[in-house]
Amino acid sequence: MIAIVFLLILAGTMLGLSLTGSGPASGLVGEILLLVGLFAVFFGMGIYVGAALGVLGLIVGYAFSDRPFWLFLGQTIWNPSSSFVLVAVPLFLLMGEILLRAGLSDRLYRTLNIWLNRMPGGLLHTNIASSAIFSAISGSSVATAATMGSVALPFFRGKPYDPRMVLGSLAAGGALGNLIPPGITFIIYGLITETSVGALYIAAVGPSILVVLLFTLVILLKAKTAAPRDLTAPKIPMCEKLASLVDLAPTAALILIVLGTIYGGLATPTESAALGVIAAILFAAIGGKLSWKMLNDSAEATARNTAMIGLILFGAYVLNFVFTALGVPQALARLVSEMPLPPWAIMLMIIGFYLALGTFMEGFSMIVTTIPVIFPVVTALGYDPIWFGVIVVMLVEIALISPPDGTVLYVLQGMRKDGGPISDVFSGVIPFMAVYILAIGFLMMWPSIALWLPTIMK
Repeated sequence: MIAIVFLLILAGTMLGLSLTGSGPASGLVGEILLLVGLFAVFFGMGIYVGAALGVLGLIVGYAFSDRPFWLFLGQTIWNPSSSFVLVAVPLFLLMGEILLRAGLSDRLYRTLNIWLNRMPGGLLHTNIASSAIFSAISGSSVATAATMGSVALPFFRGKPYDPRMVLGSLAAGGALGNLIPPGITFIIYGLITETSVGALYIAAVGPSILVVLLFTLVILLKAKTAAPRDLTAPKIPMCEKLASLVDLAPTAALILIVLGTIYGGLATPTESAALGVIAAILFAAIGGKLSWKMLNDSAEATARNTAMIGLILFGAYVLNFVFTALGVPQALARLVSEMPLPPWAIMLMIIGFYLALGTFMEGFSMIVTTIPVIFPVVTALGYDPIWFGVIVVMLVEIALISPPDGTVLYVLQGMRKDGGPISDVFSGVIPFMAVYILAIGFLMMWPSIALWLPTIMK
C-alpha cells in the first residue's frame, strides 16, 4: 500500500506539471492511475503475478490505443523465451538444487564454523560467510536462504544465541544470493536493458564485499547480547583447521569454474552455468550422492521455479511492450528530466519508490515490471546503466527481506522447529536491512565502488 500511495503521489505531481504544458503528460497520468488501481484490485484478489501483468498490459492497450495489440503477443513472448542469455537461469537453479542434495552445503558450513567459531558472534559469522560463498555458486536468494537455513538451524539448538539474530543473519546472508555473482537478477536486468551481464557481475564484486563486511560489523556490535558464550568455545588446533579445508575444495572448484570462466572471458554466463551443472554432477558422483532420483528431484524443483519465473517475465514483457508502444517510458523520462530537481534528488525518489514497493511485492516481479519504465529515466539523468543495475539488485535484495512480505523471511520461518513467532524474523532482520540501505548510500556517494573494477578490466 505504501508503494501504491507513492505512485499516486507521483501521478499527481505529473498531473500538476501537465496542467502547465501540453504533450502526453495527461495521458501518462491516466495510464499510471489506471494501472495502479487495477494492480491494487488484482493484488487484493490474489491473482498470480504473471497473469496479472499480462492482463494489465491488454487492458491498458485497449483503454489508450486502437492498435490490435493481440496480434503482437506471440512475437512479444517469443523474443525473451528464445534468448540465449535466459537459458542461464534454469541452469544456475539446477546447479544449486544438485549441490543441496549432494550435501556440499553442509560440508561448507561445518568447515567455516571451525575457522570462525571463536570470533565474537561465532556461528552468526558462519551464517554470513557460508551464505556468501554458497551465493557464488547458487545465483538465487531464496535457494541460498533455504539451503543454508536447513543446514545452519540445527547447529543452534541448545546454544545461547538470540533467535532474532540467528534468523536475521540467515535472512541477510540468504539475500546475498542475487547480489553476489552469478546472481540471476543480473541476467534478467541485462536482458531487459541490453546491458552486458559479464560487466554487471564484475561491478557487483565491490558492493558484495562491502555488504558482507557491514553484516560482519553488525554481528560484532551485537555479539555480547546475541552470543554471550562464544568466546569460551574450545580452541581448535591449526592442523585440524587446515585439514578441514579439504571439504571446501568442491565449492572452491565450482566458484573457479563458474566465475573464473566469466571473468576470464572464456565463457558467457550461460556457458559457465552449463559447466557448473556438469561439475556439480561430477562432485555429487564423487561424494556417492548421485542417483536418478536425486537428478529427477533436482530437475522437478528447477522446472517449477523456471516456470514461475518465465510466467512473470512473459507477462511483464506484454505490459512493457504496450507501455513502450504508447510512449510511456519516453514521456516519463522527459517529465522527470524537466523537474526542477538535481539528478541525485530524483535518484533518491526512485530508491524510495523501490524500498516502498519491496514491502509488498516480490523482488523479481518488481524488477521486470518497473525497469523498462524507470531505466530510460535513469539514463536520461546521466547515470551509468551498470551502476544502476547493481543498485537495483541491492534494492531487490532488500525487498526479499522486507517485512511484512519478504519471501526469504517466510522461507526461514517455515524451517523453524521451535514454533516461535514470525516477529522474531521481522525484528532480527531490521539491523541488516539498515546496513543494506547504508551500503546503497555509499554507492550513491562513491559510484567507483561498483565501477572501478569494470573500468580496469576493459
